Amino acid sequence: MGYSPGTAPEPLTDLIAEVSAELLHLREVRAEYIIFERLTCNPGNKSIDIDGVVFDVKPIVFSQIKKSERAALFICTAGPEVGEKSRRTMKEGDLLRGYVYDVIGSEAAENAADRMQEELRLAVAGEGLKITNRFSPGYCGWDVAEQHKLFSFFPDNFCGITLTESALMNPVKSVSGIIGIGRDVEYAPSQCNLCDDKNCIYRGRKAESRKPPIYW
Repeated sequence: MGYSPGTAPEPLTDLIAEVSAELLHLREVRAEYIIFERLTCNPGNKSIDIDGVVFDVKPIVFSQIKKSERAALFICTAGPEVGEKSRRTMKEGDLLRGYVYDVIGSEAAENAADRMQEELRLAVAGEGLKITNRFSPGYCGWDVAEQHKLFSFFPDNFCGITLTESALMNPVKSVSGIIGIGRDVEYAPSQCNLCDDKNCIYRGRKAESRKPPIYW
């Protein structure tokens, strides 16, 4: 929420603790991935071909994926409950509480993605393979409209997530994207220096050690 650890005012920390306890057992948090063996990286136009579907990921993402031998596409969600609580609470006039719901919902979705990514890392490690960071449409120059291509690999309403015509996910507290897999790829604790989203609430925090997810 923009505060360094231990610096948030007490009324806010109490509210965060209260909302966190309320949401501790979210039941609709889900995360899934599919690994694809057929991957072609095209350095000329900085695109990635997965099973005949071309993703125009742009230079930043391409530079991190280009050494991959395989790719995993993933989708994760915190479910609809937390977003609905945030909207309802804000509509009732309690903007601060609604904002806390919103931020914790984002953390829940990211925690689900963290856990999914760690399970993927362990799954491929036995073959001597490593993984890259995860990258999502809408970031690092990758057009959010390509979310439609990504979702074409998953059954309709998979994990309870649908897309609007403008490629926004519903529930809104959801994450999707790609992870590269290969012997020569690298994972960095933080890649905020690569990202062009200067307003991201996670900016500068990815280098910190993340605690095990509590929303699952």
